[in-house]
Amino acid sequence: MARCFIMASKKPVSPGLRIKDLTFSGVPVRVYEPKTASGEKKRGLVYFHGGGWMFGCIDDYDEVCQYISLESDTIVVSVGYRLAPEHRYPAHLDDCEVVTRHFLSTAATDFEVDPHRVAVGGDSAGANLAAALCQRLSKTPDCHLPSPCAQVLIYPALQMADFHLPSYQQNHSVPILFRGRAAFYFLQYLNGNTSVSQQILEGKHVPVELKLRFKKWLDPDNLPPQFRKGARSPQVIPSHDRDVYHIIKQGLDPEISPLLAEDDVISLAPPTFILTCEFDVLRDDGILFRKRLKDAGVEVTWEHLSDGFHGIISFFNQGWLTFQSSQRGMDSIVRYIRTL
Repeated sequence: MARCFIMASKKPVSPGLRIKDLTFSGVPVRVYEPKTASGEKKRGLVYFHGGGWMFGCIDDYDEVCQYISLESDTIVVSVGYRLAPEHRYPAHLDDCEVVTRHFLSTAATDFEVDPHRVAVGGDSAGANLAAALCQRLSKTPDCHLPSPCAQVLIYPALQMADFHLPSYQQNHSVPILFRGRAAFYFLQYLNGNTSVSQQILEGKHVPVELKLRFKKWLDPDNLPPQFRKGARSPQVIPSHDRDVYHIIKQGLDPEISPLLAEDDVISLAPPTFILTCEFDVLRDDGILFRKRLKDAGVEVTWEHLSDGFHGIISFFNQGWLTFQSSQRGMDSIVRYIRTL
């Protein structure tokens, strides 16, 4: 069931685009095709919208997808994947996978797209799905299909092991994503048991041995110094709550927390674009993922909006609600896609 945001409305179609509502392997999609003619096949982007795995729809991202498609001369496929609470993991990720595989298999014949120039991307929860999908595809390659040529991750949610990172501390009550809501959305995606939200925020859900294992990836010392200002060291918790861990342990799997994947999986990631915002609880997820990718030899392009907040691209071209950083963020995304 699609739950669109209040300000969502289908925008007038740009004269430079053809837009079609279709289904790929049973999943609704909207395809944006630039009308410009060229002597070569176009690039493609499969886009997964944000909304905490619970909200958002194709209409919400019509303005964003039209702009990306038109300005980068790219065919964009916007995916209407299933949502919580009616559907839990792995429904969302499965939908994104079948759409991506469908598009890769039909790109050349049906859309005049070079399947070797198809990227995946999304924002927030959609960026989580894009990162998890790239890891899933890297572990189960199809010899008949190319892998995505890049992943475009816009303020991604990448782990539910540590809600005490500096960005979670510094921006815990900054709209539009509060610290407590981040844990709530992860739990809705996972299994719907939100009764353990407080224990998760307190860090009681991760066994000590796993915390030690994750520390090399989640240590705040891995962040540039400017992002650690004013952050407190987390309280040392000598033991975990076994019942809580049992409820959430699947959430520590890389398919839900891609930042926690092993090094051999991280090294298989495609070239990556990451956009982070200063005033965002998820800021450090993106910065830490950038470090992991770079350490593994993956090419990473990072754009940081020093005056941005979570959800900024959803305010793109929204009249009096538009922010300067939303335009800068969109333009940085377009610049990257043009390089593919």
